[in-house]
Amino acid sequence: MKRRFQILAMAMLATLTMAGHDAARSDDRGWREGNSRHDHDDRRQLTKIDARIERHAQRTLEEGRRIFRFDTLGDEAFWGDTIKLHQGIQGQRFGGVGPGVSPRTALAVGLKVDVDALPAALIERLKKGRVDLDDPATTLALLRLNAVIGVTGFFESSGRLRSVGIQCALCHSTVDNSLAPGIGHRLDGWANRDLNVGAIINVAPDLSAVAALLEVDEATVRQVVAAWGPGKFDAELFLDGKAFRPDGKTAATLIPPAFGLAGVNLHTWTGWGSVTHWNAFVANLEMHGKGTFFDPRLNDPVQFPVAARAGFGNVRSDPDLISAKLPALHFYQLAIPAPKPPKGSFDEDAAARGKRIFEGKRCAVCHVPPTYTEPGWNMHTAQEIGIDDFQANRAPDKRYRTAPLKGLWTHAKGGFYHDGRFATLHDVVNHYNAHFGLLLTDQEKNDLVEYLRSL
Repeated sequence: MKRRFQILAMAMLATLTMAGHDAARSDDRGWREGNSRHDHDDRRQLTKIDARIERHAQRTLEEGRRIFRFDTLGDEAFWGDTIKLHQGIQGQRFGGVGPGVSPRTALAVGLKVDVDALPAALIERLKKGRVDLDDPATTLALLRLNAVIGVTGFFESSGRLRSVGIQCALCHSTVDNSLAPGIGHRLDGWANRDLNVGAIINVAPDLSAVAALLEVDEATVRQVVAAWGPGKFDAELFLDGKAFRPDGKTAATLIPPAFGLAGVNLHTWTGWGSVTHWNAFVANLEMHGKGTFFDPRLNDPVQFPVAARAGFGNVRSDPDLISAKLPALHFYQLAIPAPKPPKGSFDEDAAARGKRIFEGKRCAVCHVPPTYTEPGWNMHTAQEIGIDDFQANRAPDKRYRTAPLKGLWTHAKGGFYHDGRFATLHDVVNHYNAHFGLLLTDQEKNDLVEYLRSL
């Protein structure tokens, strides 16, 4: 009897096990099929929480885009009230100082015009060459149209320009030149390597506040910012006061792109912090907006004497015009994809060979696809990458970030690396070939460059 019960129990157990196995296979098949349906069938009805998330995402995206393009964050108090940039822009003829800034001059220093902000009649006149690009009055008219990317003019009822402010888009947007060089549709996230920030600052008639911060005279300030040149800005100057590198060249670094940042941990050439940390940093300390910023690392009087003296490690403004806007701004920036290279701009066969070299010759160890930087703490010492440590030592971690590589083709102007020390991608490849002893042939180097151009 006992033996018969054991046999019966074993049979039942086997049946249950098989049934469970079949059910698991069925569930697994259903899960996979269900996911496939969800992946490919956009007609399925969203749940309430799904719909709420989508609405929130869309609203946040739109708000972030507006902030990125148009919000001065209260910085007109600095650019207008303090250094009086608007007076230099409008010129003596319109109540300011000096000759004023014509559209031709504005375009020459890298400012861009949004064609979508221009009336159709003005576009036609521009096409026919019937707009005076040498008259500051035309610049003022473009500011009234809110057509100068990254710059907002504030006008009195009389029409006189009373102040001016800047936005994120000033440095991190350009245009597609669809109407004329410097005039076209916006390209948000692209680094404006034409922008001569130093030349623009030097239009301002009163740099006494900047001179006081750096404890130098105004003439020195003007000399320092003039040395930056197109496509460069020195964010650390207002922290450590170091205007030039040991070799005598400007300490300014290239303006980086603001696209392709989703999944990238640390931001900037030297990894100061996350994207939203840097947004708060720049909005408060570089754009000189009105907000809150806390970073006690800036209290170090040895590494950051200017910042420590000025109290930049703990900034509090009332009202705070920045903090509430950081989430949407962050969301929008992470949504900007790296642009794909134009068809025919690289050799596809060579790029395919270069991809294999990239993956097999240590490149992908640090530049991990698909973000092309390391997930995690993406930082390296100067010694690891074979360069000097001057710029790294100006940041808290004293290291260089592994820069993402997608969209390299959009910002080749000005060179590569943080300071443009490598004029071409071939120069970058030659540097790493020598530093890591990769023993690449000339053909392999060319193929690797074509792959980088394809990203």
